[in-house]
Amino acid sequence: MSAFAEAMRERVRAARAELAAARVAGDVYAAMVAEDELDDALRLARAHGITMDEDDGRGGS
Repeated sequence: MSAFAEAMRERVRAARAELAAARVAGDVYAAMVAEDELDDALRLARAHGITMDEDDGRGGS
């Protein structure tokens, strides 16, 4: 695995963790910021052909 791919996977993992923490804390603003970061990280990963082992981590549909 390339260093870039691992860095992208770590960015996605971190964004998912931040989103989960913000939701638990009930911090709507932090959740929105974390969701934007997650969207951006997933978009960039897909653009470079990097697949994630999990769904987008947001639940729902």
